[in-house]
Amino acid sequence: MTTPDISLPDHPVFAVVAQAAQELNTEAYVIGGFVRDLVLKRPSKDIDVVCIGNGIDLAQRVASKLPNKPKVAVFKNFGTAMLKTEDGWEVEFVGARKESYRSDSRKPEVEQGTLEDDLNRRDFTINAMGISLNQKTYGQLIDRFEGMKDIRRKNIKTPLEPGITFSDDPLRMMRAIRFATQLNFDIDPDTFDAIAENKERIKIVSQERITDELNKIILAKNPSYGFKLLFQSGLLHLIFPKMVKLQGVETINKNSHKDNFYHTLQVLDNVADVSDDLWLRWAAILHDIAKPETKRYNEKVGWTFHGHEDRGARQVPKIFADLKLPLNDHMKQVQKLVRLHLRPIALVKETVTDSAIRRLLFEAGDDIDLLMQLCKADITSKNSDKVKRYLQNFAKVEQKLKEVEEKDQLRNFQPVITGDLIMQTFGISPSKEVGILKNAITEAILEGEIRNEYEEAFAFLLERGKKLGLTPVASA
Repeated sequence: MTTPDISLPDHPVFAVVAQAAQELNTEAYVIGGFVRDLVLKRPSKDIDVVCIGNGIDLAQRVASKLPNKPKVAVFKNFGTAMLKTEDGWEVEFVGARKESYRSDSRKPEVEQGTLEDDLNRRDFTINAMGISLNQKTYGQLIDRFEGMKDIRRKNIKTPLEPGITFSDDPLRMMRAIRFATQLNFDIDPDTFDAIAENKERIKIVSQERITDELNKIILAKNPSYGFKLLFQSGLLHLIFPKMVKLQGVETINKNSHKDNFYHTLQVLDNVADVSDDLWLRWAAILHDIAKPETKRYNEKVGWTFHGHEDRGARQVPKIFADLKLPLNDHMKQVQKLVRLHLRPIALVKETVTDSAIRRLLFEAGDDIDLLMQLCKADITSKNSDKVKRYLQNFAKVEQKLKEVEEKDQLRNFQPVITGDLIMQTFGISPSKEVGILKNAITEAILEGEIRNEYEEAFAFLLERGKKLGLTPVASA
């Protein structure tokens, strides 16, 4: 199917590619995601060009004609090449290919092919459209799988039989759900059924590739939609079984707890409404992750999940390692947010003391603002009056945080009395007493007994040291 439906952007790179292709006596087409985004009016500067022949030769000819003579990055193993224009457009070139797969691998055997072969190997109809860059048909849309129709219908569908598509390259199952989530599209029923039928094939895909797609789902405007599709298809049970354990409601004596899976998804969406921070979104996903193993029923108070925040925080490193997420400061930040996520909620239920505020500032440090965003997102009650009351209380806590922070400067504070100074003062080596004194000074500052200033803190040190039987050997 060929129709003159859409116009290429007014950028010189398209004309240059067309001219270079003509000189090399080859055909060239803009293909895939750029065409889809052009139809959807989504901004994009990433162009894929398919030619009937050698993509590397075409890239080098194009580079020689562009004003900035860009360097061409060549990937011989893949038969591709890429260049960047001076205004930041990235263009990737490849020769048209056809692919065949073995059952135990998602790496295809590739050979040179026609434009039709190349479109056949595309994952979804919305990504299987092309625009001609050839002299006689320049700007004409090639749409043999009716991708335009599926865009209008907001439909994710494979160009060929979906079972074959997903069995050949199982990562496409994740990509189907990712595109549906990012674009707010439905997945065609036959295509979705094929995902469910082929879900076990995801096991041959590397964890890094799976997590890359998962992160893209998490960063979407409405990430819960993607997680619901992952759950309904059975993929989530294979790629993140610990999250699946949150699902379900247990009832004893007519007392039920909320479904923590759907609560988590609501918290994730609430966070997504106010922040694009991937790691804050991961904290939302993991904030209740330990509830299944801490769930208890008490006849007097009903269902409890005591300690789930601490237990969940301890599990974060292993979850990150299993998912091949970075084991760096991002992991530590998520761990901290999971551990502290109940603290501000506890503060709104009691008289807010300066001491409690100091401790929260001290433990949260620079992540206090993210913590407050997570805590407000954690209010998912259907009772609007309850939500309003909690948010008003949170506003009071935030005001108190601001006042105490301005007065005491406690965010990420370090006591002025160090371990080295303690050892020097009393002439002692590293020991239990050094730790006891350091903790005592920190506690005194947090309780407001002393200010974090040298004279007050040193006097306190001498007094506490005396109680431990320590005598200063020199004045400091």
